[in-house]
Amino acid sequence: MKTKITLILLALVFGFNTSYGQQDEECMNNLSIFSSYVKNKKYDEAYESWMKVKTKCPQFNRNIYVGGEKILDHKIKNTAGAEKLQFINDQLALFDHYNKYYASKLPLGKLQSEKGNLSYTFRKELGLSDEEIYNIFDKGYTEDLKNFKDAKALYTYFTLKVNIYEKGSKSTKDTQDLFDKYDDITDKIESEVGTASEGLNKIIQKEESGGTLTKKEGQYKRFYTQTLNAYDKISGSLDTKISELATCKVLIPLYQKDFDNNKNDTKWLQRAMNKMGQKDCTDDPMFEKLVAQKNAVQPDATTAYYLGVLNEKKGKMSEANKYYTQAESLETDPIKKWKFVYARADKNRKAGRLGKARQLYREALKLNPSNKNPYLRIAGMYASSANKCGSDAFNKRAVYWAAAKEAAKAGSSGSAAVRRYKALAPDKTMIFSKSMKSGDPIKIGCWIGLTVRVP
Repeated sequence: MKTKITLILLALVFGFNTSYGQQDEECMNNLSIFSSYVKNKKYDEAYESWMKVKTKCPQFNRNIYVGGEKILDHKIKNTAGAEKLQFINDQLALFDHYNKYYASKLPLGKLQSEKGNLSYTFRKELGLSDEEIYNIFDKGYTEDLKNFKDAKALYTYFTLKVNIYEKGSKSTKDTQDLFDKYDDITDKIESEVGTASEGLNKIIQKEESGGTLTKKEGQYKRFYTQTLNAYDKISGSLDTKISELATCKVLIPLYQKDFDNNKNDTKWLQRAMNKMGQKDCTDDPMFEKLVAQKNAVQPDATTAYYLGVLNEKKGKMSEANKYYTQAESLETDPIKKWKFVYARADKNRKAGRLGKARQLYREALKLNPSNKNPYLRIAGMYASSANKCGSDAFNKRAVYWAAAKEAAKAGSSGSAAVRRYKALAPDKTMIFSKSMKSGDPIKIGCWIGLTVRVP
């Protein structure tokens, strides 16, 4: 009776998949003891009982691995030398056993990500080369891409690829292989970002329509937001790494050399075209050659967009806008369409067509409300126009209230901008001298054309 009650309590407390079957009471008791210690963060006290149940009953309960990871993390942080190394190796072995007994919870792609991250962190202690750690990641990436989606693992995986390349011969083949790996990882990130954005957008739309989120939806909102933030962080870092290598000076001769062998390979044409477009190598005839060939072999939204870029370079804006519009109409995926609209908004902003840019940024927000960058762009345009759109010193500074309000819509990512703009807006002394009070309206002219109120 006592054992039965213990089982029920553990099932309620830990919520892990448990198969008690023919296991003995000793394993049950040790599981209960170490789980209680882990719950209270007493990891040293938990170690002995955890080792007993892990050794004797490795398949008994998933908390052996979930709790065990916390115990070993603590041990690694609080030991040194040979003892620390032993705990690192124990952690690596624990990951393998977790995958062996609970593969659905730690599939191969995730397993290799975990092992790769740990091995990279303690590469000096383990005495591992870049190639050896790269191979750990590569096994998960090539054999289980679906579950290889940890942002840190993807970044480290590519970092190691760059390190290996820079130590090598840097042959044309190696260079193309590096660029291919970058494109592959970028495709993976875009896929994961698209999935997370789609999920978060549905939740945001429910909130904006006045709906109340369930507890589960709230958890998903945090998960999707964290996922997007993580991928956004590494995307910029990956671009920085490749930008030092993928220069126009490198890309142009590379694509010229390989063009004839790949002119009917739509994937190669797409990636070459994208890379030259991203690196702003669009003035070179090779870019136009790639676009024309891709358009002949497989016209699509991206090709239409780059035809717009080419026409804009030639000063044919009406023709360029026709292709930009065509690209947006051809693309049915809202996240991919968002990229075209956002890019066009940026082009208009840089060209000084601020009203048009604002319109496009707002269109981008409708397509992908989870990406708040358009709010920051609009806020920045307001701030940069303060001196032009205010009739006197007070009104000019009042423009910063409009900028702060727009930046605030970006959430935490816009908090620094909000503080900066508010500091530039009229202070209490200026408001008093202007005989104004909270809530009074102030009209802002020129392209901004809106009314702000004194806070």
